[in-house]
Amino acid sequence: MTRIAIVSDTHVPTREPALPAWVVTEIAAADHTIHAGDFESFGAYERIVDRTDGELTAVLGNVDPATLDVPKTATLEVDGVRFVVTHGDGSSGDWRERVVETDRENAGAAADTTLVAVAGHTHAVVDETVAFDEGRAAGRVRVLNPGSATGAAPTTRETMFVATVTDGTLTVERRTE
Repeated sequence: MTRIAIVSDTHVPTREPALPAWVVTEIAAADHTIHAGDFESFGAYERIVDRTDGELTAVLGNVDPATLDVPKTATLEVDGVRFVVTHGDGSSGDWRERVVETDRENAGAAADTTLVAVAGHTHAVVDETVAFDEGRAAGRVRVLNPGSATGAAPTTRETMFVATVTDGTLTVERRTE
């Protein structure tokens, strides 16, 4: 079993001075952490890196320093589950369309792989499965947005996901304080 903390939109320090203690505890308990962008500062990024012992998959958000050394899109494969991580910002289509399209472009997975798109940006919690069919490939992708780990507006609650992957099976739990 692999335990994965999924967070996004921490917005430290402009919206909150630090991550909530319960989020830090969840990150420390995880085998791996995914951060879907908007750390907002080098300090926030470095604090999360320190708490993950380097077991971090992170992407650049629209308010992150441009020189933050993380990609715009990243992938993580865990026991037959492929996570494609992006922030989800952009001008083409709506948020869901951008996220699913990024997942399809970067998944590169076998037909029996579970596809998961992880994104942030909206601060709204999303956990849904989306079907797609574009002629050359058809399938389903689970779309996850953990919301904001610091409860940054427009949301009013601190949220994140804790996912577990066991023998290729994914379970996701929403956490909030």
